[in-house]
Amino acid sequence: MNLLASLRYLVALHEHRHFGRAAQACHITQPALSNALRALEKEFGVVVVRRGRSFEGFTPEGERVLATAQRMLHEHQVLQQDLMSDAAHPRGPLRLGAVPTAMPILARFAAQLQARHPGIVPVVLSMSSQALEAGLDNISLDLALGYTDRMPARSAQLQAWPQYIEHYFLLRRAPPAADPKARGLQIGPPTDWADAARLPLCLLTPEMHNRSLVDGAFRSAGASVQPAMETDSVLTLALSVVAGELCSVLPGALVDAVRGHDGLEALPLTAPVLTTPIGFMSHRQVQPTRALDAALAVAQDDGWLQHAAAHSGLLQPC
Repeated sequence: MNLLASLRYLVALHEHRHFGRAAQACHITQPALSNALRALEKEFGVVVVRRGRSFEGFTPEGERVLATAQRMLHEHQVLQQDLMSDAAHPRGPLRLGAVPTAMPILARFAAQLQARHPGIVPVVLSMSSQALEAGLDNISLDLALGYTDRMPARSAQLQAWPQYIEHYFLLRRAPPAADPKARGLQIGPPTDWADAARLPLCLLTPEMHNRSLVDGAFRSAGASVQPAMETDSVLTLALSVVAGELCSVLPGALVDAVRGHDGLEALPLTAPVLTTPIGFMSHRQVQPTRALDAALAVAQDDGWLQHAAAHSGLLQPC
C-alpha cells in the first residue's frame, strides 16, 4: 500500500464528499479509490469511512485519521518545496481562496505573484467565508482573502494581513442625460441606500456574508428591500445590470471589474457609508511552504497594496 497516496484519497473524499468525484479528482477509478481506503482501514485496524448507498461521512476514528492525513500531506508539501526551491526561487503549488466579491483582487494578486515567481503555481478558488475558514482549519488552503472582521473568535488560529477597505456602489445603466461620448463605466454622484432600495435590484442570496452586510446597511437607512432577482454568482450580479434592466449593489472590486463596459454608472452609496476590511488570512500554527512565504511577502509589499487599493474601495473616476 502506498500510504501517502491513500491519505490523499482520504482527504479528497473529505473535500468532495462523494466517492466518484473524489476518484475523478485523484485521476483514478472509483474502485481503485475504494480499495485504497479499505487497505488504509486494514493498516490501522479501524473503520474509517461510513458507507451506505453513498458516502455517509467518517467514523470518529476516521476523523482522527483524516486530521493526521491532512497534517502529514502538508508536511510532505513543505519538505518537497524546500528541497526543490531556494529562497530566491520558490517552487510548488499554492492554494488560494477568496470570498466571491474579492475574487477580482485575488486574481490580480495571483497573476502578480506568478509573474514574480514563475515556479509557483497558484490555484485560485472562489469560496464562502465558512468554506475559507474550514479550508484554513484543515490545511486544504494556504491563504484566504476575506472579511477579517469575522476573525476575533478565531484569532488564536488565524493570522491576518490587511489588504484594503471595501466601499459599496449602486451599479445601474447610465441615464440618458449622461455624456454619450464617455467610454467605459462612469462614477456618478453619491446616492442614499434608502433611494437604492426603491429600485429593481439584483442581490446576492441571503446565505452569503456580503448579503448580510448589504441588508444591514438597508436596515440602518430605514429601508426594506425586496430584490427583483437573487443569485450566488457575482458574475450574474454584474451581468444582470449589463444585459438587463436591473440595478445592483456591488463592492468596489467588482465595479472595477466591469469598468470596460460602456453605458454603466456606479454611484457611491451613503447614509450610511458601509466599509468592510478585507485581508489575507493564514493558519497561525501551520508551518508555511516556500510558496506561501513568497505570497506573504507580496501581500505586504507597498507596490501591491497600492495596486489593490486602486482597483477596490472608493474608486476614483477614470
